[in-house]
Amino acid sequence: MQIRLTDIIAPSFYGVHHAVKNDRATHFLLGGGRGSTKSSFVAVEIIVGMMRDQQANAAALRKVKDTIRESVYEQLLWAIEKLGVAHLWDVSVSPMRIMYRPTGQTIIFRGADNPRKVKSGKLRRGYVKYIWYEEADEFSIEDIRTINQTFMRGGDSFRVFYTYNPPKSRKAWVNEYKNNPPEGWFVHHSTYLDVPREWLGEQFFIEAETLRQRNELAYRHEYLGEDVGTGGEVFRNLTLRRISDEEIKAFDRIKRGLDFGFASHPTHYAVMHFDRTRNRLFIFYEIHKVGMSNRALADAIKTENKSNTRVTADSAEPRTINELRNLGVNVVGAKKGPDSVEHGIKFLQDLNEIVIDPVRCPNTAREFEGYELEPDGNGGWKEGYPDRDNHSIDAVRYALESEIRGPAISFK
Repeated sequence: MQIRLTDIIAPSFYGVHHAVKNDRATHFLLGGGRGSTKSSFVAVEIIVGMMRDQQANAAALRKVKDTIRESVYEQLLWAIEKLGVAHLWDVSVSPMRIMYRPTGQTIIFRGADNPRKVKSGKLRRGYVKYIWYEEADEFSIEDIRTINQTFMRGGDSFRVFYTYNPPKSRKAWVNEYKNNPPEGWFVHHSTYLDVPREWLGEQFFIEAETLRQRNELAYRHEYLGEDVGTGGEVFRNLTLRRISDEEIKAFDRIKRGLDFGFASHPTHYAVMHFDRTRNRLFIFYEIHKVGMSNRALADAIKTENKSNTRVTADSAEPRTINELRNLGVNVVGAKKGPDSVEHGIKFLQDLNEIVIDPVRCPNTAREFEGYELEPDGNGGWKEGYPDRDNHSIDAVRYALESEIRGPAISFK
């Protein structure tokens, strides 16, 4: 009996299937909640893909080796059974391996406790075309880069799958990539509501509804796969979206701020529009670079700021400010005062909306979205705001100096 893919792939994944089949992307970031069938989908794609391409092998990874057998290994066996092709595959546990009998193509399994020690091993034929990171949020982006460099060789067409339930922290790399995907990445989100009811069973839906009624935030995180946050997010009024050229042309309250870098810290220049009437901020241009000379910075600012309107910069660097002035930049130092960081951040928090264009300003979007209070180890948060990964936030505070009202309209 011939099995149709539509019988084992949920409708929400049809578009992803066509993207995989037609080489529309290399990296597939597949997030979702419980029961979304994202892992089932990837297992089916790998088995079908290997049977169609005699040069294709696969690697399935978990961060912790001991979790492989109960997750990716079992999921791939499920796909083989569902496709009705068990007679064509050899499976073994020690060593853990799945092999396609007609050609010797292999699925290998690796734990990535130490990513630098992950090896591809000797393949009978072809190359590792498919790479699957299950619970991808457990890996760091550095882990993934190292492992991909190991496997992505010897071929000219790759499919890398990242399946995960979104972690609460919005600064997790999977959440950042979901909101601002790099070129060549296909992003997809799915939930149990996209899956035929009979596939999951009635009890699954009962459990989901019970949690929704008792704890909606937990339901949204666990079943809908939303990155609801940890509770320590500093800015909860963010909107990440493209800001069109037409919108920018209409902006008439442009502000510019500059935070100087040092050593390995980047210099950050920010350009924004402040809509005082609607209490909204639009950030649409950035320069974010380590090791930038003052002359290069001045040239870049003058290229953007053709009217040479005022730029408000960190006054802790008077020598740099003077040099930029000598190079033709209309720059002034921000004022000093006690509790300036707190007052500036409170001003930003009280805005109705902070709109950031994640394509024009990827570093600004990353820093604002990932800026969180530090845990105190007892379920609460430490006082004060962390002084790290906040270069864009400082630049924005400086730019808005004249808009901040209160007893301390100043910055440090």
